[in-house]
Amino acid sequence: MTRVLILCTHNSARSQMAEALTRAAAAELGVPLDVHSAGTEATRVKADAVTVMAELGLDLSTHHSKTLFDVPDPQNFEYVITVCDSAAEACPVYPGRTRRRHYPFVDPSGGSLERWRAVRDQLSTRMRAFVQALRDGQDAPPSYDHSPAVEVA
Repeated sequence: MTRVLILCTHNSARSQMAEALTRAAAAELGVPLDVHSAGTEATRVKADAVTVMAELGLDLSTHHSKTLFDVPDPQNFEYVITVCDSAAEACPVYPGRTRRRHYPFVDPSGGSLERWRAVRDQLSTRMRAFVQALRDGQDAPPSYDHSPAVEVA
């Protein structure tokens, strides 16, 4: 089973949503993945993340913010995906077999639910493409262009 770690700064929004979306895509596409998320520091899962993910039938209400020290076997991942620039800069060194990917997304914190939904939908598209690449026997792209600025208030 391929292990995937998704990193962000606080593990409170983007990485939590990406974890759930990646798991859902893997289940739907029949790709055996062991998906985790963590932050460079732990805080709490934001209520707006829980709300917009529930709209898709994905429950984050039992998730909690964690650091790498809280993840099982934190140095043993085939893919480490950073979803914000500060996590990419603070990302620890991994063994040579780990493939690092950087897929940055706008931080929806402090924005409207429409902004949260826009970021969620961008995450969904990108993480599904990641899972599809693995399903098709391709290596996932090393990076995506920075996600466009979310224009929603």
